[in-house]
Amino acid sequence: MLVLLFDIDGTLIHTRGAGRRALEEAMREVFPISGPVADVPLHGRTDRAICRDLFSAHGIEPTDQNWTQLKQSYLAHLQRLIQTGPGEVLPGIRPLLEELRPREDVLLGLLTGNTAAGARIKLSHFDLDQHFVVGGYGDLHSDRNDVARVALEEVERQVARPVDLRRVWVIGDTPADVACGRAIGARVLAVATGQHTLGELQQTAPDLALDNLADANPWRTLWHS
Repeated sequence: MLVLLFDIDGTLIHTRGAGRRALEEAMREVFPISGPVADVPLHGRTDRAICRDLFSAHGIEPTDQNWTQLKQSYLAHLQRLIQTGPGEVLPGIRPLLEELRPREDVLLGLLTGNTAAGARIKLSHFDLDQHFVVGGYGDLHSDRNDVARVALEEVERQVARPVDLRRVWVIGDTPADVACGRAIGARVLAVATGQHTLGELQQTAPDLALDNLADANPWRTLWHS
């Protein structure tokens, strides 16, 4: 079986900043913040790690209660803001997923820093959520490598047997995607549809790097190699 684990933001879709705006509005709504919300790194990271850094920057205790309140507010703002932004599905993604979804020898999953609920909001907005049957998400772990391990466990639970790691691919747009794929022994496709150039991604030594998935044939040739 071929297992394909996709990142979301910058790989499948662009929300054009809806997630960042939703998080900033949630921080202001839940906590007494004076001044701007701290600018912390987002790309390639889990929501749990991002919120941990925001809490630290604003002197907020990183309790489970604070995390839960912030997450609930964020999801409400994301649901609203994603309707207003000029987001898009990235080149080649929709036809590729529609091609692969009916195949019994292919399992499509997610490996994302988004929370599970945030992933559903984003993908359902673009009518992509129905393609994915398993996933690893950013609700619990700050380390994306841990999310990759959870995703692999979910895959093996779904198919009820160990999988051949030579047939597992992680697809993402950041060096963190390459690193987490390597952490579980998977192969990696890097796509330059996010914040990193093709050259920057190639320096992280993925199995393949492409500008985008408008032409997936170079990748297809590696699926059975």
